[in-house]
Amino acid sequence: MGAKTLTCFSCAQLNRVPEEKLGSGPKCGSCGAPLMPSKPVNVDPATLQKAVQNDDVLLVADFWAPWCGPCRMMAPEFAKAAKTLAGSARLVKLNTQDHQSTGARYRIRGIPALIAFERGKEKKRKAGAMRSAQIAAWLRG
Repeated sequence: MGAKTLTCFSCAQLNRVPEEKLGSGPKCGSCGAPLMPSKPVNVDPATLQKAVQNDDVLLVADFWAPWCGPCRMMAPEFAKAAKTLAGSARLVKLNTQDHQSTGARYRIRGIPALIAFERGKEKKRKAGAMRSAQIAAWLRG
């Protein structure tokens, strides 16, 4: 088994983690933050971009805004999905109200919008609120 590269969501440092350790709570070598958190992490555009470009583990970004009713409805479901997918995917949230240019950069047309990235490429995207089981099924499907 090889090592996986993961970007720390707290300090943006790159970390190499042995594949067999992904499910056992690896921490950042620089700041000690969890690298495979069991809940979604809010990220800024620079950290998201670095993770998209460098990470070897499935990265799922939820593009949302505080004024969006469906976004607020989906937030607890996205958190449940993060627990379900812990060890196999990392889930992040990006506030498109605070970072409007990032929403445009990723061609977000409606929110909530999920984009799954794998090894630097967009793997799939889906707009609209989903339940946790739907999110997990969509990612596995």
